[in-house]
Amino acid sequence: MKIKRALLSVSDKTGIVELGKFLSNNGVEIISTGGTMKALREAGVPVTYVSDVTGFPEIMDGRVKTLNPKIHGAILAVRSNPEHMEALAEHNITPIDLVVVNLYPFRETIAKPGVTEAEAIENIDIGGPAMVRASAKNFKDVVIVTYPRRYAQLMEMLDKDGDIDQHTRKELAFEAFSHTAEYDTMISEYLKKQLAE
Repeated sequence: MKIKRALLSVSDKTGIVELGKFLSNNGVEIISTGGTMKALREAGVPVTYVSDVTGFPEIMDGRVKTLNPKIHGAILAVRSNPEHMEALAEHNITPIDLVVVNLYPFRETIAKPGVTEAEAIENIDIGGPAMVRASAKNFKDVVIVTYPRRYAQLMEMLDKDGDIDQHTRKELAFEAFSHTAEYDTMISEYLKKQLAE
């Protein structure tokens, strides 16, 4: 299988254990964060904590965990660019081939009765959109999956072909950019409403 290393970091845990088991059983190294890592480990899926990759702890109540060159360099490196690959080697960075991320539940949070502005702000994802956008930008080399409904298709394609074709990669990138655009629009509209009030 061409995918050797995956980063899984999801707010919505639907289907993530099944996907994690599939990847692990096919020899894929899995990197993960917080709650996702806990869910995978509890299900017996081998997983590497993102802090063990970055060499830096999660800080500020988890606000900063994946915003690190060891993650973003691993995602953004163009595999056909010798200078990019030399930079990875020089800084001891292993490429990430698959990123599975869905974002903090901002919509669900602001829909709750009596939710405070502080609670809403804490549910604005920063590292997630950064990883989604980085992966989508580099879709020729990195598969980005933002919705659990895509997991079955992903597993089926990997099982059958050992890889994800370029058309599907581009389709997933389009979906990812659309997802982050909608997310940012929702936050913008929320803040606009707060200002009006």
